[in-house]
Amino acid sequence: MANPQPPSPAAAPAAAPAAAPYNFKLVLQTMVQQGGSDLHLKIGRPPTMRLNGELVPMELPPLKPEDLRSVGEQIIPPKQRKEFDETKDADFAIGVPGIGRFRVNVYQQRGSLAYAFRAIAFQAMTMEELNLPPVLKDIAMKNRGLVLVTGITGSGKSTALASMIHYVNEHKHANIITIEDPIEFLHRDINCHINQREVGTDTVSFSQALRRVLRQDPDIIMIGEIRDLETLEIALKAADTGHMVFSTLHTMDAAQTINRVLSFYPPNEQADIRFQLSSALQAVVSLRLVPRIDRPGRIPACEILVNSAAVQDNIRDASKSLNIPDLIREGTVQYGMQSFDQSLMNWYQKGVISYEAAVAASTSPAEFALRTQGIAGTSDAGFSGLSQDAR
Repeated sequence: MANPQPPSPAAAPAAAPAAAPYNFKLVLQTMVQQGGSDLHLKIGRPPTMRLNGELVPMELPPLKPEDLRSVGEQIIPPKQRKEFDETKDADFAIGVPGIGRFRVNVYQQRGSLAYAFRAIAFQAMTMEELNLPPVLKDIAMKNRGLVLVTGITGSGKSTALASMIHYVNEHKHANIITIEDPIEFLHRDINCHINQREVGTDTVSFSQALRRVLRQDPDIIMIGEIRDLETLEIALKAADTGHMVFSTLHTMDAAQTINRVLSFYPPNEQADIRFQLSSALQAVVSLRLVPRIDRPGRIPACEILVNSAAVQDNIRDASKSLNIPDLIREGTVQYGMQSFDQSLMNWYQKGVISYEAAVAASTSPAEFALRTQGIAGTSDAGFSGLSQDAR
């Protein structure tokens, strides 16, 4: 009798096909097409964009851990991957052909990956396109000194600063060196010679780049952000030695900006830094973005402090408290200064923003409300005479 044949082994299961990479480009394209400014990715939530200041979930499935790992594999550069492994967050910028350029922060929350993308225009917009006050053109064209653009995160600091650099590029012949982390707006040479250095790619650190920048024959230095005392001291030194320096600070208004700069120094150095700052400072430009009602979008409310002789005296004199709001009101006509409330009143009277939005963004809501009712408040002088046109 023939020996029974052994049963044939079961066929080995076919290997599962590799999951397709997560299509983050489609998500970014959707955000850009709808006019979003930021994109947030986290586990358990659909991709969420910031549209006109509000967070709006996209009509897409909630994200899974493998989706976010896939995004990281596609976009995080090796250096930033190592940084993330060590510190659990990292910053970098990416360009997506046909879609746009984005500033990215990858971070860890509750043990999982999360991302924040900020859309960046390929080219800086003009001051007119951004509805910034015309006096910023005069400030941008100064030959020396320090200009600080301030505001909370997402208030338009980098965009406004890029528009000022763009204006200089069109109207001056100068050597401009920028130090950024990461590079946001890409500037092409028009009349200026522009070198943009990215921390981590073109230079080891802010401090290293700043220590060498004065040897690179700059006329204008743009520092992405003043983060520490060393950066501030180099910025003030450069401004004091005949260079034009632009930078940003995370402060709410001009008065807080002056106080923040002074707070970097101990009490025994306050007199010296007050004198140095009063000489070097050209202007403080503070921004708040307010929702429009005439069409979709937001518009900047802008506080401007120009370093007039009266402002210099106030900063320099340690025996006097800072009186920046009154000095702004007094300098409205002669120097083009304006307070947040003046800027908001201008947009409200033009029908660009609502009364509720104006009051919510104002520095003195009660006084602003009185003014809209035709009742003069203590800051009444200077509410007229602003001439911005909304586009």
